[in-house]
Amino acid sequence: MYNRENFGSKLGAILAAAGSAVGLGNVWRFPIITGQNGGAAFIIIYVLCIFLLGLPIMISEFLIGRHTHANTAGAYRILSNGSAWKWVGRLGVFTGWFILCYYAVVGGWTIHYTYLSAVNAFAGVDAQEYGNIFTSFVSNPWLPALWLLVFIGVTHVVVVRGVRSGIEKFSKVMMPTLFIIVILLVVCSVMLPGAEQGIKFLLVPDFSKVTSEVVLQAMGQAFFSLSLGMGCLCTYASYFDKSTPLAKTALNVSFIDTVIAIMAGFIIFPSIFNIGMDPNEVGMGASLTFISLPNVFQKAFCDGSLLACVFSVMFYFLLFVAALTSTISLHEVATAYVSEEFNVSRRVGATVITCTVAVLGTLCALSFGPLSGITLFDMNIFELFDEFSGSILLPLSGMLIAIFAGWTLDRQLYRDEISNHGEIKAPYFKVLIICLRYVAPVAVCVVFLDKLGVFDFLK
Repeated sequence: MYNRENFGSKLGAILAAAGSAVGLGNVWRFPIITGQNGGAAFIIIYVLCIFLLGLPIMISEFLIGRHTHANTAGAYRILSNGSAWKWVGRLGVFTGWFILCYYAVVGGWTIHYTYLSAVNAFAGVDAQEYGNIFTSFVSNPWLPALWLLVFIGVTHVVVVRGVRSGIEKFSKVMMPTLFIIVILLVVCSVMLPGAEQGIKFLLVPDFSKVTSEVVLQAMGQAFFSLSLGMGCLCTYASYFDKSTPLAKTALNVSFIDTVIAIMAGFIIFPSIFNIGMDPNEVGMGASLTFISLPNVFQKAFCDGSLLACVFSVMFYFLLFVAALTSTISLHEVATAYVSEEFNVSRRVGATVITCTVAVLGTLCALSFGPLSGITLFDMNIFELFDEFSGSILLPLSGMLIAIFAGWTLDRQLYRDEISNHGEIKAPYFKVLIICLRYVAPVAVCVVFLDKLGVFDFLK
């Protein structure tokens, strides 16, 4: 039967939670929207949003998980006393599993591009051909599915080993590895000729670009970057011991997540300015990561050179690690749910989740090729999973968590948990409750409406 464990150390707990938060969005979204929305001015607004929006919800997820020591669905069932709020936990589990189905596909892409970089496949490639290389790969009738299965297989191996021997042990190795790679890439990038322009672009505030749209972008990034609303933090917190300081852990995780995102900008922008490319032309998401950046790295570090090859390998291995730490947390959310709610072993629970993700993930992986004809609302299967989770599931789940924590959860229980029953001072308690009751729900609701396109419609 299911054996519930705890993390063996506070460092392991922090690194695991940080690994959940640090993902592909830190590299392929944050740097670009920072550069396009005022540089340091955007970062200031983003950090403010972290404090007012991200931290209150993160602390709440930590609190709910640690207090109940149960999977996300079980935690809300226990605290809701049988009311309809129990569905918030189930929504979180479903959201995490649903995201895993397509996120693992992108994880497979990172493996493929690490391989292409290692064999120096980008040497001498014409700038226009990078798009063709990516299109040819994702439309291949079997290769994306193969890499998906490899990626989800690695995730399965870590999760099935358990909390201490699997997740914590892996996090203690891979998170420092991630930091080392980031630092090496930053050093290489900032030493390029013209790097100072990239650094200035990223860090010098341009308040003339700050608009209501920029604030919306900052709120959305603060919410999505921290892995809120998908059950990861609640599930990991269920493995915290009673002495873990929840607020301090949340601050540490937010700090690590933000630092990695900013450092990703130091990797990307100096390289872009080195080759004289306009940052607004490099795109975002997959087009940035798998089309623009291979071209940028080859030109910046001498096309075909050993340095260009090594830089690309490290960059795509970095993406692989970031994706893997996130998918492990997503997998654990669903694994803990199946194991505890259906009273089966961790191995059985993990296998069930891996198999379902392998099937649905394969559909997503092949949606640019053999299954490209299957569309709904002009979106293929992969795009539907991405859009539905980002525009509906995540903001809805986050908004409900904030309302539940701010209005339904017992106030004394909340105070006892964040103060570790009086052992830690919590002078911020009243501010935290105000943010949970009024600021966070309204902010996430606004992000929700923005994702649904309501504001564009009104305009």
